[in-house]
Amino acid sequence: MSSRELDEKTVTTLVAEATAAPSMHNAQPWRFQYVADERLLLLRADLARAMPRSDPGNRALHIGCGAALFNLRVAAAHTDLVPDIRLLPEPQDPLLLAAVHLADPGERCLLQDDLARLHEAIRQRHTSRHPFAEKDIPEDVQTALQDAAARESAVLLFPGPWHAETVLDLVRDAESRDAMDSGARADLIRWTRLGAEGDTAVDGVPEYAFGPRKRDGKAPVRDFAGRRPVADRGSTAFEHTPHLALLSTPGDTPADWLRAGQALERVLLEATLADLATSLTSHALEDRELRLLARDPGWGTGHVQMVLRLGYGPRGPATPRRPVREVLDIV
Repeated sequence: MSSRELDEKTVTTLVAEATAAPSMHNAQPWRFQYVADERLLLLRADLARAMPRSDPGNRALHIGCGAALFNLRVAAAHTDLVPDIRLLPEPQDPLLLAAVHLADPGERCLLQDDLARLHEAIRQRHTSRHPFAEKDIPEDVQTALQDAAARESAVLLFPGPWHAETVLDLVRDAESRDAMDSGARADLIRWTRLGAEGDTAVDGVPEYAFGPRKRDGKAPVRDFAGRRPVADRGSTAFEHTPHLALLSTPGDTPADWLRAGQALERVLLEATLADLATSLTSHALEDRELRLLARDPGWGTGHVQMVLRLGYGPRGPATPRRPVREVLDIV
């Protein structure tokens, strides 16, 4: 069967949905190149958007790009295409993170249908920095989220009370360290904006997405305002028993980080379909010493790549995205 031609509109739509993925401080550290003759879409890291102080080694950068790669897989399945993916296909070119061949399916398969059903959640998923209800997450929903991570070669752990309290302590320790680290503050200031009228920025975290200032509660929500005053922001109490989940991978290489990003986005899309609000914190994972302490004390293996906060509450507003023309080249 001959392959149908993929027009520019189709490729542009695929990349637009890929770039709806979350990334550290919404820096959107990716670029795409489409090689039309080969129906090949290349995903590259954009080091101009790296954060050497907050993200040494570009671990979070790879996770964000992995999340975009998973969205691309979902969008391709929705468009009745089969994405054949090679991670890090050129060892001599470490910025080339993935090569995706967009093939026509011989026939629909369950794997394609399972990806395609997540499509509606891509535009519904937003990071929420608002309080969540003091309400348990049903066990069947937790199991579904754990299965989602496992399908991407990752582990999602819901820590017990003692372990969760340890993670919260690590987040608070990281916040104290950041207050003393001018480099970390510089990254935060670069990628957050106190909204001026007529703001047209297409990246970073805008003031309207900061959420209220935390007055009470234990939810691990990064305060993007820092010590900067924000007019009419207000403060409120957050949940005292936040529902946390730790996403881990067996290894800790760039390939593992890309797999973690895909697992993260699959979990987030599944959570969105289950009417859960979500937020992420890598705060305690940006320091190697603290990151090692985030492991399950009973299990003790694997590498924690992300801390998720899940619950029932507002999903949060959409944050800006770079126009596709800025991140996609077609050759």
